[in-house]
Formats: sequence, structure tokens, C-alpha cells
Amino acid sequence: QVQLVESGGGLAQPGGSLRLSCGYSGSSLDYYAIGWFRQAPGKEREGVSGLIASDGSTYYADSVKGRFTISTDNAKNTVYLQMNSLKPEDTAVYYCAANAAGYYADYAEEYDYWGQGTQVTVSS
Repeated sequence: QVQLVESGGGLAQPGGSLRLSCGYSGSSLDYYAIGWFRQAPGKEREGVSGLIASDGSTYYADSVKGRFTISTDNAKNTVYLQMNSLKPEDTAVYYCAANAAGYYADYAEEYDYWGQGTQVTVSS
């Protein structure tokens, strides 16, 4: 099993940056795919970015491509989501999730483990 804990959310101005962290424990990520999802009020949870730990492949939704970057620090057991050029429409609760089958999918049903979420608010 994998335990996931997100941190790093907060308030940012439009055009600003935040870096989210997803600390993991309980298992190596070598066999997992990690996804970052977000859910805004009244909307479905959507996939934002993902990473396959075994080969380093990364994935991004069109809405964040060129602005967000996913990365890992294995020494710190952490997956990061660097978010630049933030927009008000990026406002949501952000979750990290792990898929034990090891492939990336942008729909939440494929993921086995979830963190508790961290709020990101982009507003002037």
C-alpha cells in the first residue's frame, strides 16, 4: 500500500506560482503511476498531470501544458507539481493519486490510493 500526503497549496495571484508536494510512504513508486487531479466546486475531478515512475514518462492536460511541471525526488519520497502562470480557473482542490497497475490515466476511477487534497486558490 501507498500513503500519500499533499502540501503546498494556498493563495496565489494570477500569473503567480505555487509548488505542490505529494509525500509518499509505504512502498516504492517504481511500480506505480502517479497522477495529479483537481476538483473545483460543482465540477468533476479532472486529471491534470501524471508520471510513470519506472520510466519517467510525464503527461499533462492541454489546459496546463507549458505551465505545470511534474517531477520526483526519490531521496525525499516526494512528487512535485510546479504550477506557473496560474489562472483563476486553476482554482480547485488538488489531489495526488497512485495507480498500482502502473499506467497513467486521466480519470480518477483508475487510481487506488489518494491523498487528502490541498486547496489552491488563484485570485487577485
